[in-house]
Amino acid sequence: MSSRVSGDDLVVCPPGGLRWRGRLFACAIGWGGVRSNKREGDGATPAGRFPLRRVFYRPDRMAPPRTALPITPLSPRDGWCDDPGHPLYNRPLRLPHEARHEEFWRADHVYDLIVILGHNDAPVVPRLGSAVFLHVAQPDYAPTAGCVAVAAGDLLTILAGVGKRTCLRVPPVVALPVRG
Repeated sequence: MSSRVSGDDLVVCPPGGLRWRGRLFACAIGWGGVRSNKREGDGATPAGRFPLRRVFYRPDRMAPPRTALPITPLSPRDGWCDDPGHPLYNRPLRLPHEARHEEFWRADHVYDLIVILGHNDAPVVPRLGSAVFLHVAQPDYAPTAGCVAVAAGDLLTILAGVGKRTCLRVPPVVALPVRG
């Protein structure tokens, strides 16, 4: 995680906004709110400032997005390890795989466009959270399992303007209010 703050950073504004270049985009965050002490399985979006590492996209559903970031087309064999006991924890993997994992090739559209964030990756520490991405939101902006999610069109707009030094910043907050 980098501590240098940039005016070009994407800034999460819980409970439902992402501010960038003077615009506010609707977004979803983890059902566990925002936490400074992120743990595997807590459903929280980690607080901090995270580089945008790489973009994955579904080539059967969209053209390669315009962006300065590295891009990789997905295949049905792509996934991400979220098994803290496995050596590939918080890393990409090829399916099928024996470790617990996220599958990137899904029937819904949330992983049609995925930005890998630099969370718990330099170095990877088991149990401190994995598979934290910026990706496409559900149509109703339902909470994620810890990722940040925006509409597909908004994500394409953002990707077209970000640079290699742009980061996603998630300010620390105590928790989201419970809705009754």
